[in-house]
Amino acid sequence: MSIWSRISDALSALAQGESLSDVFAHLRTPPERSAGFAIAVIALGAKMAKADGLVTRDEVSAFREVFTIPRDEEKQAAKVFNLARTDVAGFELYAKRIADMFGPEDPALCDLMEGLFFIALADGEYHPNEDEFLTHVAGIFGMPDEKFHALRARFVPDAEPCPYTVLGVAKDMTLEEIRKVWRQEVRDSHPDVMLARGVPEEAIKLAEKRLIAVNRAWEEINARQATSKKNGD
Repeated sequence: MSIWSRISDALSALAQGESLSDVFAHLRTPPERSAGFAIAVIALGAKMAKADGLVTRDEVSAFREVFTIPRDEEKQAAKVFNLARTDVAGFELYAKRIADMFGPEDPALCDLMEGLFFIALADGEYHPNEDEFLTHVAGIFGMPDEKFHALRARFVPDAEPCPYTVLGVAKDMTLEEIRKVWRQEVRDSHPDVMLARGVPEEAIKLAEKRLIAVNRAWEEINARQATSKKNGD
């Protein structure tokens, strides 16, 4: 069964009077949780689009930055988007129920945030309202500030990113400590690991940008420390 068929089943199972935000209570275990992940990204993406005022852009095109969406399933993705966009419930309720679905400190919440960054940058611009939205969602998810700043540094092309911020490490850490963080990021980005924590196969491309960013950061830090050691600093 495809992820989009699972999404369709999840929406059909909503009882009369329930809204899209209620669906997350029914999607806590595999393989249904992968459908919950997809619905969460699309639903919060819809709320974010509403927050930055760009509700007229090609939403399905933005979601293709995260998911592989077959042409015959685009209507299903658009249906989720429209349900979330027209729901009177605020994004805070959605974020809270999504956080409850995954549980505290679940790494899938970080994957989800990456999906939202993909969507935010899909139009080539990072709006201040999007930054405020994502900061608030990260807070509801219980994401530490340094982790959120690392994610933002990987995605937002404002200034030359600090490699320490991108990797989420402190400058006073030893090279071996930083290496351990980098290796863990690489391990966490393996497709099998991501699938095990509920990220649908259609969204594994989330790992591509992460790996490029963390590998570049590690290489730069490694080169900096090697130069510093050579110069006797």
